Amino acid sequence: MVPSDPMTTGSPRWPVWYTVVALCFAAVFISYIDRTNISVASIAMQGEFHWSETTKGLVLSSFFMGYILLQVVSGRLASRYGGRTLLGAAVVWWSAWTMLTPWAAHISLAALIAARIALGLGEAAVFPACINMVGRWVPVDNRSRAVALISSGLSLGTVFALPATGWLVKAYGWPLPFYVFGVVGLVWAAVWFARVTGGRGIPEPSAEAVHETPWALLLRTPAVWAIVVGHFSNNWSLYVLLAWLPSYFKQTFGVSLANAGLLSAAPSLAMFIMANVAGTLADRMIRTGSSVTFVRKLMQSIGLFGVATFLLLLPLATSAAAGMFLMCAATGTMAFTLAGFSPNCFDIAPRHASVIWGISNTFATIPGIVGVAVTGWLVQRTGGYTAAFVVTASVAVAGGLFFLVAGSGERKIE
Repeated sequence: MVPSDPMTTGSPRWPVWYTVVALCFAAVFISYIDRTNISVASIAMQGEFHWSETTKGLVLSSFFMGYILLQVVSGRLASRYGGRTLLGAAVVWWSAWTMLTPWAAHISLAALIAARIALGLGEAAVFPACINMVGRWVPVDNRSRAVALISSGLSLGTVFALPATGWLVKAYGWPLPFYVFGVVGLVWAAVWFARVTGGRGIPEPSAEAVHETPWALLLRTPAVWAIVVGHFSNNWSLYVLLAWLPSYFKQTFGVSLANAGLLSAAPSLAMFIMANVAGTLADRMIRTGSSVTFVRKLMQSIGLFGVATFLLLLPLATSAAAGMFLMCAATGTMAFTLAGFSPNCFDIAPRHASVIWGISNTFATIPGIVGVAVTGWLVQRTGGYTAAFVVTASVAVAGGLFFLVAGSGERKIE
């Protein structure tokens, strides 16, 4: 039974969990404008600092070296102490390092890489903390769309960051986006601490709280590994596209820097829209009697097999418009995974959802380090993007097949 606490229910038209989800969405949005702006800014930075494509790939991937280190720790902290304080402190930390990035770049390449690693350490908390807040506040039958909406903040952040960064770099120089976006995060933190409490709004089905994490049981449960593999496969495509789309449009079709940012934003807009369609559809299917297992596997299959198909078609694009259309189709279908693996942790182990997310996002961060850097190496060696897209599509297909075999929507762990 949902408590009648005003902090939980708010008004009938706007229950308080809407505010929690909206602010979590904003946190993810901010995290992605702070991590993505360098995808466009690095084109100007490459000219100023005389980087090779491999060096640029190292700069782009260094964020994930920090991001991967604190995923499980963040999940455990969120599970133990709640997501409010963790998320607020993390946003302050990474916003500060965003503003310090230009200073670090002018010192040395090593300092820039260190700043990007520090940024990644802070952003490691964003999804485990948000998942924890969903578990604390959002009713069970609304969690697919809540998780999809929060996760889609990464797409809208990219939609905003790429053209906005391109415009700011062209008009004022590449350092300005880092200063502006960092200030936005500090403003968000002030609102978050003023408006949100950390209390549990929606109790889990079991009345007795569990504080210990059953690590051995989690790690030997096939459904957990289905989430891990599904998340890894999704993020390989996601991170490669986020990091290299502006360069792909500029180098393949010869568009300007500003137009590269604009063209790169369209696929992210498609992903934002379709993620929320998928989340709403998944919740509706489950409410009307569809098996949760069926729904999660369907969404994951559409996402991973879809993105693979359209990436393999990309070499056929002969214009920037055709390339943008195929990229939009790739990211639009990929968005369905946000109603597949993303809320699946609540299905199989709701009390340990933030920990499962921390585990899966640890593995899913590897593509940010390996996939982004390998893409840079392949582009430099082959002079094009076809080989990189074939590798990315292969990872997606493998992940889709694994989820079909091992995935589940049934409760596995109390």
